[in-house]
Amino acid sequence: MILVAGSANLDFVVRADHIPAPGETVLGRDFKTFPGGKGANQAVACARAGGVPTQMLLALGNDAFAVPLEASLQGAGVKLLTVRETGHPTGTAFICVSDAGENAITVAPGANACLRPAHLPPLTGFTHLLLQLETPLDTVTAYARAARAAAVCVVLNAAPARVLPPELLGLVDILVVNEGELATVAQCAGSIAECLDCLHGTTVVVTLGAHGCIARHQGVFHLQAAFAISPVDSTGAGDTFCGALCAALCHGQGMDDALRYASAAAALACTRLGAQSSIPEATEVAALLADQADNNTPARLAALRALCGLT
Repeated sequence: MILVAGSANLDFVVRADHIPAPGETVLGRDFKTFPGGKGANQAVACARAGGVPTQMLLALGNDAFAVPLEASLQGAGVKLLTVRETGHPTGTAFICVSDAGENAITVAPGANACLRPAHLPPLTGFTHLLLQLETPLDTVTAYARAARAAAVCVVLNAAPARVLPPELLGLVDILVVNEGELATVAQCAGSIAECLDCLHGTTVVVTLGAHGCIARHQGVFHLQAAFAISPVDSTGAGDTFCGALCAALCHGQGMDDALRYASAAAALACTRLGAQSSIPEATEVAALLADQADNNTPARLAALRALCGLT
């Protein structure tokens, strides 16, 4: 069983030809709201795409924005451990999605900033604790410390990117980052391989968008090429990857199979608009895995190794 502790936001999404540059005004088109937030997205991915019993510790305001978030999580089968904040609004995110499927996101944390160490429930029965960085850093550290003491595997998605205190890094069993987040956490401007060399003793998984992903686990590199899809919206793809990866590991899959499963789930998430609304069912992930069973060709893996700076 997985416990996700983290953020829940209502996403305000507008589609436009391109993401505006600083000082630029862009005329958008479609506007919709979607349930989101890194923690909530990852919880839905654990339950829906991963098929694992999942609970989520989250903080919400006493307002209308909380209603669709609760409905989406419960609809995916996630059991909620809700901290209700009457003095703070539910978290929100403002997202511009370009026609190429890229996005730019600004988050107003709201109630997410009120999640405190004392809110963590007993960890009996949980195998994995999945964390992100959209809640206070001291809270994240306290949760990781409690999980380590309870022999629960700590999985941290270090996003949004920031330098992490050594204590927190030392408590993490599996660190999941994209390329920019890796450079920030490692405090290294070199290649992916060089950045990984700066992070000792922790399993690190690096997502590389349309190229695939790489993990260093127990001193061994594992590479997974991306699946071929036609992207619509990349919002939530990284969160889908994190949740599906955690679920696959909870099911007892090895790192190679877990990376493959998570990559397939994330690829499918890019083919739909929204965050939680784009997360696929486990049956859809299985179908994509069967349809593209040979995507890890030697040529693609060689290109991925070169991209990462592996000799």
